[in-house]
Amino acid sequence: DAVTEILNNAELLKQVVYCIGGENLSVAKAAIKSLSRISLTQADLEALFESNLLDDLKNVMKTNDIVRYRVYELIVEISSVSPESLNYCATSGLVTQLLRELTGEDVLVRATCIETVTSLASTHHGRQYLAQEGVIDQISNIIVGADSDPFSSFYLPGFVKFFGNLAIMDSPQQVCERYPAFVEKVFEMTESQDPTMVGVAVDTIGILGSNVEGKQVLQKTGTRFERLLVKIGYQAKNASTELKIRCLDALSSLLYLPPEQQTDDLLRMTESWFSSLSRDPLELFRGISNQPFPDLRCAALKVFTAIADQPWAQKLMFNSPGFVEYVMDRSVERDKASKDAKYELVKALANSKTIAEIFGNPNYLRLRTYLSEGPYYVKPISTTAVEGAE
Repeated sequence: DAVTEILNNAELLKQVVYCIGGENLSVAKAAIKSLSRISLTQADLEALFESNLLDDLKNVMKTNDIVRYRVYELIVEISSVSPESLNYCATSGLVTQLLRELTGEDVLVRATCIETVTSLASTHHGRQYLAQEGVIDQISNIIVGADSDPFSSFYLPGFVKFFGNLAIMDSPQQVCERYPAFVEKVFEMTESQDPTMVGVAVDTIGILGSNVEGKQVLQKTGTRFERLLVKIGYQAKNASTELKIRCLDALSSLLYLPPEQQTDDLLRMTESWFSSLSRDPLELFRGISNQPFPDLRCAALKVFTAIADQPWAQKLMFNSPGFVEYVMDRSVERDKASKDAKYELVKALANSKTIAEIFGNPNYLRLRTYLSEGPYYVKPISTTAVEGAE
């Protein structure tokens, strides 16, 4: 078996380790991949961590900052496999070194390390380890202290994203209650003059609100969240194209309710969120979905798709002049991505239990026809030859 062959060949393994420090990034990436693939069993882990190879790894790390981060990336990939593999990596001292750099004074190093630590937190045993070592508390404390740090803009986005990911993997309610500094900072960042900060805050709100528990956490912040929605609605209309798309993506996530979770209370909540966005949110998104930029169009169509099976939204759509025609009109979308996005909207409407009653049978049948014809259907143009025509 190839893995055994490689593990028994100390010189070959050593060369692979030194490839991590090479100039060529794709070779370094391949070396990381190879080493993480052959570190799956206890015997493999012993071969890597209880031999001279560990010294080789530590030597390679001295090459420069970039190579050091590559080794951290490898260590986190191996750690993610199982609690045992994390244990080997922790015993090697390399995980501790990574965490020391994360909470050290160098802001640029912090910014790079938080991405690697976020990967470590993507597994349950990784999160447990970070909590036991007090790392999550330290990250929270750094967020608290960021106000007095003029260089915090380098690492704050990564630190806030870390908590956003943590919340959605564990429990939004527990994370937000345990680390109120995180929620506070997200709201603060939405008020920032720096579009980067606003973008990260909006992304994080979208992540937090992607499940019902997270939506309820946001709802509990009351008028504060309402003001934030007004801000997101404003940015969706007036910001740069990139930030507009991020706002629309966050709104799709916030407003979506799976059919089995559409209780009266939650439907009232998404309806009130939607109406907070602007004076006429439906028209706002329809305006965006008619713009000549496919990315923007698709993002606006995704917002409609997110609310398409909620009865209050169907009533709004039905009563909005020209909206039903706009949904049925295939000529609006010219590119494949937009046609696909429109088709998803039609599918969400056509498959809803309440649509026939709210849109009426004739419109329901038109939606079913659109659905069965597929996203790229083109109506045949009939031509009649007229005698004597030029």
